[in-house]
Amino acid sequence: MKMVLSQRQREELNKAIADYLSVNGYQDALEAFKKEADMPGEVERKYGGLLEKKWTSVIRLQKKVMELESKLSEAEKEFIEGAPTRGKRSPSDWIPRPPEKFCLTGHRATINRVIFHPVFSLIVTASEDATMKVWDFESGEFERTLKGHTESVQDISFDGNGKLLVSCSSDMSIKLWDFQQSFSCIKTMHGHDHNVSSVTFVPQGDLIVSASRDKTIKIWEVATGYCVKTLTGHTEWVRMARISSCGELIASCSNDQTIRIWHIASKETKIELRDHDHVVECIAWAPDCARAAINTAAGTDNKGAYEGPFLASGSRDKTIRIWDVGSGICLFTLLGHDNWVRGIAFHPSGKFIVSASDDKTMRVWDTRNKRNMKTLEAHAHFCTSIDFHRSHPYVVSGSVDQMAKIWECR
Repeated sequence: MKMVLSQRQREELNKAIADYLSVNGYQDALEAFKKEADMPGEVERKYGGLLEKKWTSVIRLQKKVMELESKLSEAEKEFIEGAPTRGKRSPSDWIPRPPEKFCLTGHRATINRVIFHPVFSLIVTASEDATMKVWDFESGEFERTLKGHTESVQDISFDGNGKLLVSCSSDMSIKLWDFQQSFSCIKTMHGHDHNVSSVTFVPQGDLIVSASRDKTIKIWEVATGYCVKTLTGHTEWVRMARISSCGELIASCSNDQTIRIWHIASKETKIELRDHDHVVECIAWAPDCARAAINTAAGTDNKGAYEGPFLASGSRDKTIRIWDVGSGICLFTLLGHDNWVRGIAFHPSGKFIVSASDDKTMRVWDTRNKRNMKTLEAHAHFCTSIDFHRSHPYVVSGSVDQMAKIWECR
């Protein structure tokens, strides 16, 4: 489309050209131009440098247009591929896609942990503001706040049927909450000598396992609230402890840059995994359905499959490592995050791994091909935690920006 300049615009342009010719010393051209353009007298001061200004702003606008065009084409691609009806994807291939479905605001400090309820359409967020909040992930509605800790709530976990919630805090306590009726704290357990950073139920639901900055892991009886065993071995802060689905093994990761696997029955270290070269922040046991994808990624076609169980770990060295706990070796490493990896979760189908990082992104990894297949610019600040719902197509993420976000998978 051709633009037509008005008389006034043409005069302004002529004066800007005349100024440009004059400033750059193109005297002959200036005289000829003034004569042809019928421009008497001196060019006013206000036209000084106008041509260059316009020219650079045009270049800037062109760059912006190109950026927007690439964003638009990305969004169109997302729209075409994203809807399951178009890509004919089965639910086992659904992954979280932007934009977020809900943005949950209300906490007054960093969110340290986000988890789904195993039965109801609820999530719980734990924050440095010393509270936990309960939300409905299908409506985005806020439900209630759980108060009791006096300092930052570091980790939370449900038992198998979601009737009990356990929380731990840098106030050095572990609290058990009735999540059926009263939503009140029914037990407080003391025993750690420092910040309690991780807490989880064993699958049977009768024991709780906690990890602390005091370098120990403790096992507690739910019924009595007594500590029945203390595991020692890590030489630094134990960041996280998680139980295998069979309920026989504990995996723990630490600032000492190692991961330890313990037998719950014998309370002994079974194996120590060393490959990370910075603090190991998070771990996740792989579901049984991930076995085939992990073996393919490890390239085991002709030398017999690895038996597992398998574990994923995320570290401040910006990598995610997948381990065969049976043989104690690192099978492969996922590279792509630009900062600490803080949260990790397996897709219920076992095909993908989702991670959260201080680079503010959430990434989806195709396990079989060991590649980062999707990056979501998830939060305005560090992403601290992530959880994948076991049976509904939702992912929740938490961040230092004090928000939790619900992402729909499709």
